[in-house]
Amino acid sequence: MPSPPSLRPYQRQAVSRVVEHFRASDEPAVVVLPTGSGKSLVIAELARLARGRVLVLAHVRELVEQNHAKYQAYGLEADIFSAGLGRKEADRQVVFGSVQSVVRNLASFDDGGFTLLVIDECHRVSPDENASYRQVIDHLRRANPRLKILGLTATPFRLGQGFIYHRHYHGMVRGEEDSFFKACVFEQPLRLMVKQGYLAPPLRVDAAVERYDFSQLAPNVRGLFAEEELNRVVRGNRATPTILAEVVERARERRGVMLFAATVDHAEEIMGYLPEGEAALITGNTPSRERERLIDDFKAQRLKYLVNVAVLTTGFDAPHVDLIAILRPTESVSLYQQIVGRGLRLAPGKEDCLILDYAGNPWDLYAPEVGSPKPASDAEPVQVECPACGHANLFWGKRDGELVIEHYGRRCQGLVEDEAGRSRQCDFRFRFKVCEACGAENDIAARSCHGCGERLVDPDDKLKDALRLKDARVLRVSGMQLAATVNGRGLPRLKVTYHDEDGATLDEWFALETPAQRGAFAAAFLRHHLRAPGSAWWPASPDDVIAERRRLKAPDFVIGRRVGRHWQVREKLFDYVGRYRKADSAESPA
Repeated sequence: MPSPPSLRPYQRQAVSRVVEHFRASDEPAVVVLPTGSGKSLVIAELARLARGRVLVLAHVRELVEQNHAKYQAYGLEADIFSAGLGRKEADRQVVFGSVQSVVRNLASFDDGGFTLLVIDECHRVSPDENASYRQVIDHLRRANPRLKILGLTATPFRLGQGFIYHRHYHGMVRGEEDSFFKACVFEQPLRLMVKQGYLAPPLRVDAAVERYDFSQLAPNVRGLFAEEELNRVVRGNRATPTILAEVVERARERRGVMLFAATVDHAEEIMGYLPEGEAALITGNTPSRERERLIDDFKAQRLKYLVNVAVLTTGFDAPHVDLIAILRPTESVSLYQQIVGRGLRLAPGKEDCLILDYAGNPWDLYAPEVGSPKPASDAEPVQVECPACGHANLFWGKRDGELVIEHYGRRCQGLVEDEAGRSRQCDFRFRFKVCEACGAENDIAARSCHGCGERLVDPDDKLKDALRLKDARVLRVSGMQLAATVNGRGLPRLKVTYHDEDGATLDEWFALETPAQRGAFAAAFLRHHLRAPGSAWWPASPDDVIAERRRLKAPDFVIGRRVGRHWQVREKLFDYVGRYRKADSAESPA
């Protein structure tokens, strides 16, 4: 019997963490390993160690075959259940299957003996309970409620959903609490893989020719770019011939070139500029047999160029690829990593992988995924420390030099222990709305209070009620002015004036002379007005506040009430989303 393949240190660590997790818990878990890191070997080792039956699922037959081959390298036998591979066997202890074939033949998996389900490329597991993976999971769980479920992926992120797991073993929250996968139990950083020589170094070169301008495109509600909008940019674009001429020129000393096109029309145009007889095109509509033949020709280096449209980002293994040309915008850093990852596997004689980006993608290959859609084109990942638990959060934000001048985080992602020693998410909220019934701070999108369950007052209702009152003034804020002044007794004060579009104003004053006054100012003003809430900034005078006004934002609406002869600010609405027009919107009120 041949000796088992040798695992790299991080692979052994991944296996150890999985075993440790499942000894203590039945919660579904995730292992994150970069493309080319040998997930198949980790799967094989776990299947070898398992005491019960094991089902390993993948979404393409290439992965089913690859994972099965690694298990066989141990000198062990396993079944394959994949129509695409012409086999439907499910009798042995370990079965490698395609999810499409298994979900159509669930009766073949009725024996209740499966104790471990492994899902490769698990970011494809949909939150939809009727999706294929979920149907298989529900079926196996009915037979064995304590089924252990492990997912492996290089990119634990779904567009439109965010992170696919709830908490990370480094002590932070990533996805929603109701995420199907509950914990990431091991993650190997891509940068470390390259540094340790397990992956080929990516060599990103700025294109020397005109590029496509996708800067005006915005993803739709699912986080994807619309095909018609992509076509509008690339169809007949004068940059295409010069881009392809540069790709061909740089490919002279390269062995395998993958080109990622924006649309099918774009891909077909690209093919016209590549050397005849050396290139192939694969799309979602390419027939299975033709696709298999073209991929085999490319892997055997009978073809040098392989053009595709969003079909070879995962589950494709051609180690000789040493040039990646990106001619499409990527909606997230995860997709960018998937694309570039096609060229990072090691191969004899391969020194690096050349990355040519003609779409102006802003992503850093080594940057972590933030977990929420990019809120502005100039936003970047920033680190924000929680003032309550000290966790270093990763949010979208903006910098001014080294200073985080703005961030879009809502709640701390840190995990803290309660009195019983259980992990829970830190309660600190950077942005919130206060329950008028109990005073609890809630997420800005919440409809009912997490503390007392009372319905939270809708901002539109507040505005509507205020507009009905004769002694109330509602300002659609178009500007906020700060001034250092003195009160009637000559004491220094900060005067804040809110303006609306019609010239109406409301004022409020703050004293900052004593520690108590500065604390009150931080609670009543800074906590709400900071563009980067939670920042450790404690101005000691009105002049300090004015000097750093770049840190502050104006509210969207201010509601004032008349008190005697004066107006008093009673309510300020931030992060407003509703039917009333804001000052920076040209739309009419509903």
